[in-house]
Parts: sequence; C-alpha cells; structure tokens
Amino acid sequence: MRSILTATAICLSAVTTQAADIVEQAQQDDRLSTLVGAVEAAGLVDTLRGKGPFTIYAPQNTAFDALPPEMVSDLLRPENKDQLTDLLLYHVDDRKLTSNMFPMRPTHFKPVLTSERLCITASEAGVSIADSTPETANVVVADIKADNGVIHVIDKVLIPGKRPICHKKKR
Repeated sequence: MRSILTATAICLSAVTTQAADIVEQAQQDDRLSTLVGAVEAAGLVDTLRGKGPFTIYAPQNTAFDALPPEMVSDLLRPENKDQLTDLLLYHVDDRKLTSNMFPMRPTHFKPVLTSERLCITASEAGVSIADSTPETANVVVADIKADNGVIHVIDKVLIPGKRPICHKKKR
C-alpha cells in the first residue's frame, strides 16, 4: 500500500512541475488563436517562452474581429512586422501582475513597448485598461497562470498612440 501511495505522489509531482509557459497557455485557449498567430508572425514566440516574468493582456479572437479587416491584413504582411511587433509589445508587461495587484485608482503602467503607457484601473466590477482610443478594454478572464507569468484575457485590442489620461476620481 505504501509503495502505491509513493508512486502516486511521484506521478502527481511530475504532473504539477510541468507548468506551461505563456505561449503554451495561450495555444491551449481557443479564444486566443488569433493572438497566437500574430505572435508567431511577429517572431515573438521565443521571447514569450523566455524566463519572464511577463503579464500578457491577451485580446480574445472577437477583439481582433472588431478591428477593420484591412488593418489586420496589413499588420500581418512581412513588411509590417515592426508595426505588428510594436502592437503586440503594447500588450506585454515585464512583471508578473496578478489582478489583485492593480490599484483601485487609475494608474499608468509601462508596457514593454516603453514609449507608450496604459491606464489600468481596478474596481469592484473588474479591471479595465485604457489605451490611445476612446474605448476601454475589460479583463474578461483574469490570472491565467503560467510558469513565466500571467495572462489576462481582454475584450479589445490595445492600440498604441496618444498616452491615455488616467482620470483620478474626485472625492
């Protein structure tokens, strides 16, 4: 009996130590197939499989579907790889930020695309992210853990450009 328990513990230990990296987690989620394709086209797979830590604000497929079709096809052209890379790096932070780490007030965060900023706000309703556009992204699934970071699935593709204004709530 003791040997069966020991063998079971060893098997369970082996399973739990094989955590997936950011890319593997995204590949396992059908909602993120467009993002995975874009990461591959930009040549960022090896980077996001690296040591990290990373936080990925991962637009779900419907977020990409909401973009103008010509924008997506243009970004996927080989000659526009730099623009695609910048767009994707706007969705990456080089820290592991779980949803409970976002402050309950609008706060600027610096993504890996260091020339840009995001305005992230936590509230009782969830986490929202402001970019250069008037629309705000919402975290629809938070804290998908990977061995090199965390993924937050969002409902909008974040667009770099004009720095978002983080409006502080008046008291």
